[in-house]
Amino acid sequence: MNQIAKKDVLPTVTTPADLLNIAVSQNADLDKMEKLMELQERWEANEAKKAYNQAMTAFNNEPLIIEKTRKAHTSMYAGLAETLEVVRPAMLEHGLSHSWKTEQHDTGTITVQCCITHTLGHSECTSMSAAPDESGSKNSIQALGSAQTYLQRYTLYAILGLASRDMDTDGGKPIPKITDEQAEEINNLLDEVKGDKAQFCKGMKINAIPELKETDYGKALRLIKQKRAAK
Repeated sequence: MNQIAKKDVLPTVTTPADLLNIAVSQNADLDKMEKLMELQERWEANEAKKAYNQAMTAFNNEPLIIEKTRKAHTSMYAGLAETLEVVRPAMLEHGLSHSWKTEQHDTGTITVQCCITHTLGHSECTSMSAAPDESGSKNSIQALGSAQTYLQRYTLYAILGLASRDMDTDGGKPIPKITDEQAEEINNLLDEVKGDKAQFCKGMKINAIPELKETDYGKALRLIKQKRAAK
């Protein structure tokens, strides 16, 4: 019988679950079992986070095109339904799903939190707040609903790093926005420094990262890198 050379044998990876099984078979004491269970939970959480990051990277590489088909005053925008129609199939393909949580405050403002969750359980969230949209002839319920939809759309855009394929205008002159690659770079850098994306957008006076002006790209990078250097 041919002997398998040692160099051809793949190393065996021992996980906390393997150690836990060994401990059970050896009737280990309760203290040791609890420590191994805690180790297993941390290992699973780390694996789930790695899977989430890989799925988000794959999702961000999808050639998604979200057209601005709705008109608001003098500008165009992509509606929530149209956005979901494009992004939801791609999210599902990479094991991602989204959810929103809405909270109305005593001040009358509304906060919407958008969470993206991977099938292995890791989630990341971002929040935005706004006052009810009382423009036009909306009643109080319609004003709340309009603001909620607006916040759902922009929190989804912010956490996914989405961009609709168009440019906003100012006085009839187009204002170039950052590219999809630049938006992804900023999104990844913020993840790296554990930055609050909603707070970043507020500071840059934008609703979502893809709306950052091309002229503000350098400033945004400097701010994020300064935060990373301070850690």
